[in-house]
Amino acid sequence: MRIRPLRTERDHDAALKRIEALWGARPGSARSEELEVLATLVEAYEQKSVDIGLPDPIEAILFRLEQTGQDRSDLQRILGVGRGRVSEILNRKRGLSLAMIRTLVEELGIAAEVLIQPTNRAA
Repeated sequence: MRIRPLRTERDHDAALKRIEALWGARPGSARSEELEVLATLVEAYEQKSVDIGLPDPIEAILFRLEQTGQDRSDLQRILGVGRGRVSEILNRKRGLSLAMIRTLVEELGIAAEVLIQPTNRAA
């Protein structure tokens, strides 16, 4: 086992190929330990070099509603607004107010840094 830091995309690709070859190794074996170390190195490399960015605020709201088994009518209740206002927000015709952002952070657990971004109007 010759393991070294991943510094380039080429190193990353080689590590992924080796992980694929080691996949399914018997737990506790030397191959299994190599797999674990390589997976840790790949994860560290990807966290450093891949900027995923924050999700769109509206997509984050819709995703969180779906995760919690809620829908637009629940969003009306959460925000204390009518169906028309929720429609305007979700259709990106009206932005979120600071009070709405605070409520969504508290009620749905969406990070404020996600909600304060401009919405992707082309979505």
